[in-house]
Amino acid sequence: MNIATTRGWAKSSLSLPNILTFARIAAIPLVVGCIYWQAILDGPLWLRWVALAVFIAAAVTDFLDGYYARIWDQQSALGRMLDPIADKLLVASCLLMLAADGIIHGWTLWAAIVILCREILVSGLREYLAGLRVSVPVTKLAKWKTTAQLVAIGFLLAGEAGDQVIPFTTQIGLLLLWISAIVTIYTGWDYFRAGIRHLIEEDEG
Repeated sequence: MNIATTRGWAKSSLSLPNILTFARIAAIPLVVGCIYWQAILDGPLWLRWVALAVFIAAAVTDFLDGYYARIWDQQSALGRMLDPIADKLLVASCLLMLAADGIIHGWTLWAAIVILCREILVSGLREYLAGLRVSVPVTKLAKWKTTAQLVAIGFLLAGEAGDQVIPFTTQIGLLLLWISAIVTIYTGWDYFRAGIRHLIEEDEG
């Protein structure tokens, strides 16, 4: 890699959209740490509000990084790689922490399992299809799925602290989690179908 290429890569990696993506990743240990301190170490309830505030800020960057990348023409290979990774890390970390907290329990654990399994499956399929130069565009329904997941996790992060302000906050979060899990199955099928279709075409060819 020559000096010009290195400088170009460094410049693109430090663009605002990529910085926002990095910030979303950096927010993960803060959210997890607050919930761990409150739930596992029996800390004060205000820690859940801190976790929620950091999570909301991180979720907002998910919209802003793509928005600024488009309007400022700052889309990059690094950003395209990191953006879905950051989303999956944020969602998976919060779901695991909420399960450890006990907010997600019983049958609702299956909703979390469905979401996590879908994310792993889609990641593998995307890598496979990318190697075959097959593109599967993100649908509007997939974007709504992500929004439903983030809103559900936000309600669940508030948890007991949220219940004291708005009754049934936790129950609303659990309901939204089930809704997002159902939509997750449907949107995941698009990627699976694209992979199967290409395999069939290869076999026939």
